[in-house]
Amino acid sequence: MVWDGDCSFCRLWIDRWRVWTGDAVDYAPYQEVATLHPEIPVDRFKGAVHFRDRDGRWTHGAEAVFRALAEAPGDGIWLRFYQTVPGFAAASEAFYRLVARNRNLAARVTHLLWGRRVVPPGEALTTWIFLRLLGVVFAVAFLSLSVQVVGLAGPHGILPAADYLQAVGRQLGTVQGVMYAPTFLWFGAGEAALRLLCVVGVVLSVALIVGVAAGPVLVALWAVYLSVAVGCQDFLWFQWDGLLLETAVIGALLAPWGLRSRPGADAPPRPAVRLIRWLLFRLMFASAVVKLTSGDPSWRHLTALQYHYETQPLPTWTAWYAHQLPAWFQKLSALVMFAVEGFVPLLFVAPRRVRTFAALVIAGFQALLIVSGNYAYFNLLALALCVMLLDDAVWPERWRARFASARRAPGRWFGRAVAVAALGFFLLSLYPLLRAFHGPTGILGPITEAYRIQAPWRVVNPYGLFQVMTTRRPEIEIAGSDDGVTWKPYVFRWKPGPLDRRPEFVAPHQPRLDWQMWFAALSDFRQEPWFLAFCQRLLEGSKPVTDLLAENPFPRAPPRFLRATIDDYRFTDAATRRGTHAWWKREPVGLYCPVLTLRDGQLARVEMVAP
Repeated sequence: MVWDGDCSFCRLWIDRWRVWTGDAVDYAPYQEVATLHPEIPVDRFKGAVHFRDRDGRWTHGAEAVFRALAEAPGDGIWLRFYQTVPGFAAASEAFYRLVARNRNLAARVTHLLWGRRVVPPGEALTTWIFLRLLGVVFAVAFLSLSVQVVGLAGPHGILPAADYLQAVGRQLGTVQGVMYAPTFLWFGAGEAALRLLCVVGVVLSVALIVGVAAGPVLVALWAVYLSVAVGCQDFLWFQWDGLLLETAVIGALLAPWGLRSRPGADAPPRPAVRLIRWLLFRLMFASAVVKLTSGDPSWRHLTALQYHYETQPLPTWTAWYAHQLPAWFQKLSALVMFAVEGFVPLLFVAPRRVRTFAALVIAGFQALLIVSGNYAYFNLLALALCVMLLDDAVWPERWRARFASARRAPGRWFGRAVAVAALGFFLLSLYPLLRAFHGPTGILGPITEAYRIQAPWRVVNPYGLFQVMTTRRPEIEIAGSDDGVTWKPYVFRWKPGPLDRRPEFVAPHQPRLDWQMWFAALSDFRQEPWFLAFCQRLLEGSKPVTDLLAENPFPRAPPRFLRATIDDYRFTDAATRRGTHAWWKREPVGLYCPVLTLRDGQLARVEMVAP
């Protein structure tokens, strides 16, 4: 390629193209080689870049750029567009002439959008940091689960994993059962097995943090967390559980597969970098889309945040203050939220400075969620994903100097395997994204069936948070009695209960039972089989289950009867809290389900016992 050596704008982009094309293309300023090519007038060299291909044919302008870039592995798409898409060639040449006539302005715009240099600094150090953060998130997830897994899925837990797998095996058989419920718990689902999976998960997380065999460790983390998620059934089907699993699989494509990795030394495959950014795009963008396509009037009228702080699953004390803000501010906040979720993700493919700005905006949004709600490890994981929008140039110079070493590019065959896998992930992800738009998924053909086959393995997942805003907060209170007259309430650790108890921060720990109680209150008890199982365990006096609560009012023997009532909870206003110190006010609604007792070890209704 022959270019104008006196053009600062040209110099910027030639440096970038050299990195892309490597030894496949020679670059030379016309000031040095024009005399070697007398067939082309010097004025033409001044006006546009020229490219001579292997057959000796010259092209110039936009076509020359696309032909040169096509020499880089996997970068021939722009040349194909130029050759096949109607109007693309004419538009490209017109844009090229516009830039060529305004090179100084183009150079300033380039500096503004890309920085002092446009040479890609790479993401080797960035990926190294991201993988360590992902290890921290996995450690938090497993530690949080370890203190409650026996009560949730142990032999005397709410939904015993062993009973579930036995039922799946009877219904589907062993082979199909494993495909439907992929988990190591098929080898044993007792208390020891559940605890062992959590311990193994923590150990693997530490291995990822210290950088031991990152690729294989991520595959193992995915398998172990999937095993626990399948065993815990309803309690591990939150969107961030799927997001963590999907991030682990894509992370395995990003990560080095050697025993150890030096920071900044192992360059991640470009398709994997694009795929992890695509995952963050889907997470954010789909959350905006589902709110708009749900038809929920509170989102369309921008009033949703007037309810959100009060009705979110586990509010914090800061949410009480946020709820007191005026209605105009809540509407403005909703509008900003739509801009962050719906517009900012479009900047993920923008030049590096704009992309860095987008990462900071998303990170700031996640920080606001952290200080106003309890969303387990979700916000930490989203922040880690934001890191992959950055490149190595954003990190302090002393970090880059300390970890500077010869970059090891991915092996040829590994790079090709990653590219094929990334394409498969991308195609599968179109199905849940199209569903968010309520689009016709039939146009995807075999992709739809492929998505359904992989669904139990949770490799690709649907996203879209708070599709419909809840405008009221029903809360279930469970109480036990020995005589049907005197009732003692079971107090939960974190969900709203006593009116004067301050809502606390509990994230990144996620108390799974408290979360499920929020969903149950919004539903009918007949649609929540786990709830009746929970009631049965309370009547049995199961210690692993009562240990999930703040206190057990029947420490010596379980009650004879159990009732669940429902109340409407609302935040108090400032004057009420000053006078009563109460954070909540409530109004009784009635029974959530019939009064229950055990007969021959089975739940039974008790019609004669009054609430």
